[in-house]
Amino acid sequence: MRARPLAAATAPGLAQRWIAAWNAHDPAAILALYREDFAMASPYIVTVFNEPSGRLQGHEAVGAYWRRALDRFPELHFELQNVLAGVDSVTLVYRSNRSGLAAEVFTT
Repeated sequence: MRARPLAAATAPGLAQRWIAAWNAHDPAAILALYREDFAMASPYIVTVFNEPSGRLQGHEAVGAYWRRALDRFPELHFELQNVLAGVDSVTLVYRSNRSGLAAEVFTT
């Protein structure tokens, strides 16, 4: 996923805001962490949103998907496990109460 510009020093703050927004089930707060034109890919896009490519782009499309997913899984909760900062990326390793261990990769 393409996020707003990243730096290793800001990675922990990004991670905390991302986890807090998801656990608050607040799509607007989640989307605020991403550029308007960001793209994402996930196998859940196929199952939850019926998009065969598994890819979505932009706040409008991804926001609709996330709202549907949050409505479908009201018990969704994430716990941050680790934050890995690269040159132009940040990877959040987290545990989901629905699917176990997962990772989210942000690139600039």
